[in-house]
Amino acid sequence: MRILWLALAIPCLSFGHELTPTYPEMRPAYLDGLLVTSMSMFNARQDVDYYEVGVFSEDWKRVPFASSNKLFHVEHGERVNFDIYIRVVDRDRAFYICTTSKLLAEPERSNAVISSKVCSRIAK
Repeated sequence: MRILWLALAIPCLSFGHELTPTYPEMRPAYLDGLLVTSMSMFNARQDVDYYEVGVFSEDWKRVPFASSNKLFHVEHGERVNFDIYIRVVDRDRAFYICTTSKLLAEPERSNAVISSKVCSRIAK
């Protein structure tokens, strides 16, 4: 019976995107009052090319941050590297760095498309 369930589940597996490192460490930036960490995202989804990055508190409230882009165009199978800057005063509030897939509205696209969010927890 277990083999039957496994055989039925394999075609339903969906590969999302990856965000590394899993536990990024903030370090002093070259500008006073800022911390920085380097992130890398890999797009394993064929149906999504755009991803938004955000920084969140432990209770999922947005925390101000800076990056080269907040919306990235990443083709299937490609990787993008980017830096996240937060203020030193926000160090204790910043808890997660997340990327969320952004779906384009297309008339021929199925309504059953799944958006994905992947988060890394900032090391304290």
